[in-house]
Amino acid sequence: MRTVSLAEAKTHFSELVTEVSGGEEIVITRHGQPIARLCGLDTLKSAITPRARFRAQLPSLGENSVSLIRSLREEAR
Repeated sequence: MRTVSLAEAKTHFSELVTEVSGGEEIVITRHGQPIARLCGLDTLKSAITPRARFRAQLPSLGENSVSLIRSLREEAR
C-alpha cells in the first residue's frame, strides 16, 4: 500500500488511478494523517459482499422503514 500527500495526489491523480487499476491501494494523507484510500472496484466489491450477506440474514420488518417510522411517531404522540 502506497501513501501520498494530498498535494501529490492532486498533481498526479491520473497516474494514481492507473496504479489503482493495476491492483495497488493508495492512502492519501493530509498533514501526515490518513484521510482517504483509493482502491479498485474489485477490492471495494469484495469488502461490501459480507455486509450484503449479513443484511440478507436480518428478519423482515413486514413494512418499509418509512411506514414503520411514521407509525412509531404516531404512537409517541
